[in-house]
Amino acid sequence: MPTVHLLIQGKVQGVFYRTSAKQMADAMGITGWVKNTGEGHVEILAKGDEQIIEEYIKWCKQGPQKAVVTNLAVTKKDDEPLSGFAILR
Repeated sequence: MPTVHLLIQGKVQGVFYRTSAKQMADAMGITGWVKNTGEGHVEILAKGDEQIIEEYIKWCKQGPQKAVVTNLAVTKKDDEPLSGFAILR
């Protein structure tokens, strides 16, 4: 299963992006984590079925209702053992 690192930029903090990203990941069966960065971005590591990951990336480009995503960088990563989906602080 592919693992991807996402860096989401824009108005993505203070708009429930992390909570919404976790809810979507849980609903889609994706494992990994989400966290805010010190630069005001959101960072995600996600692992799942290739088609599901593509759908998740599409959701991340939009984000929750109040988010304004201006850039999303996707980097494929080596396979990592991940279980569950966590919000990191």
